[in-house]
Amino acid sequence: MITTKYQTTEKQIATRAALYRRAVIDSFVKLNPRWMVRNPVMFVVEVGSVLTTILAAQAVLGKGEAPASFIGAVSIWLWFTVLFANFSEGARGRTR
Repeated sequence: MITTKYQTTEKQIATRAALYRRAVIDSFVKLNPRWMVRNPVMFVVEVGSVLTTILAAQAVLGKGEAPASFIGAVSIWLWFTVLFANFSEGARGRTR
């Protein structure tokens, strides 16, 4: 059987799966503000995520100034930004 340098082995697949699994766990663990304050930009995004989540809950209850769907979409977008940044940082740290 001829193999190329681009084919992956079962061991490589298992290693990647373990790396991704750990990075996902780390992305949620790093939501702790004590971790986030080390990266000031992402800390501000996390604070914005918390505030927009509170505003979305307020809008759902009928006391918001903007539509709940808009505020909710912004909130989800901000949370994905924070989680993806934590995920990429966790994966990058494990591959070095």
